[in-house]
This record gives sequence, C-alpha cells and structure tokens, in this order.
Amino acid sequence: MHFKLHILKKRLIGAIDRLSDWAIFIGIILIGGLGSSWYMVSAGSALTTRSVGPWITWTAAGRTDADPYTQAHFARTGSLVLSTELAATYLAATDDDGLRLHSSCDYRIEGRELEASWWSLTVFDDSGALIPNPSERHAFTSETVALTPEGEFVVTLARDARAGNWLPTGGAGRLTLAMTILEGATSIVAGSDSELALPSISRVACR
Repeated sequence: MHFKLHILKKRLIGAIDRLSDWAIFIGIILIGGLGSSWYMVSAGSALTTRSVGPWITWTAAGRTDADPYTQAHFARTGSLVLSTELAATYLAATDDDGLRLHSSCDYRIEGRELEASWWSLTVFDDSGALIPNPSERHAFTSETVALTPEGEFVVTLARDARAGNWLPTGGAGRLTLAMTILEGATSIVAGSDSELALPSISRVACR
C-alpha cells in the first residue's frame, strides 16, 4: 500500500511539473507575442518606419492601403496625418545624441532649405499638444523661418526668448518635434534617406 502511494505521488508530481512547463511555455508565447505586437504598434519597425538621424516617419501613414500596424498606431494615438502620397511627417523625441528632448534644456536645430513645395517645424509637449506661450508661437514654416543668404536656418528651442527663430518650450517637460514636408519631388517621400537632409538637433545647455 505504501509503495502504491509512493508511485501515485511521483506520477502526480510529474504531471504537475509537466503542466507547469506548459504553463510557462504558453506564458512566454503570450507575453512575447503581445510584447512584440505592442512594440510594432508603438515604435514600428524597418518594415513600417523610416529613420533619418533622430527623425522617424511612418511610411504608410494616412494611406488607405496602410498595413495593420500603421493603422493601429494612429488609431491608438488619435492622430490625423496627411497621406504619405502627399507629404511626410517626421517626428523627433531625442537629440542627435539620443537624449530625450526636455524643456529644461535649450536646443539648436540647424538645417537648410529643402527641395519641397512647403515644410513646417513644430514643437509639442509629450501628449502631442501645442505648448501655450504669450507669443502664441508654435512653429516655423518654409515661408516664415529666417534664412541665411546660403539658404540655411537655425531654430532655437528654449524657455526664455531668444533672438532669431525661437520656439518657446515653457515648462512643458518632455518635447517632441514634428517636421512635415509637402511633396515637391517624389524623393521626399519615396527616395532614399541620403536624399533627404533633415535638420540636426543639438543640446546647448540644461538647467
């Protein structure tokens, strides 16, 4: 009798071990699957996004034939974007060194006039809202930015007023820059990264 109970106990322990192994295996699959799906929807991949330095764009944004991850990304964020058949919107949440943009720091954004029919550079807070400021200044466009004779520009992000092209950041905390480029040549949307020189973003000083 004692021997039979011992065998039964061993079999029961073995069954529990097998069930535990299966539970762990299934858990890994579920967590891995959900995690990778969340990442694909949130950050995208080489299949759905395109990067130029710190700037990132979703290549099928606003298109009727957009892939499910792109559709889910903009449905989750609630963003209304122009179709990439007409324009490209690049977002930057970090500087050229990969450090998160923040209103406690000043930044120097340097670029040159793009071969496009129109472009804009806008600063948002971390929730995607415009930053309130007395000047009601939120963006510069190809029509309003001050250029050098060589066709270059410098935009300063800072809490306090600066000379030249200044975008106020107040006490917004984390920042995101958006550069929207209306297509003047097909290379802007469909060309290689080397054909598109987006502005550099340099941290100047932090408080």
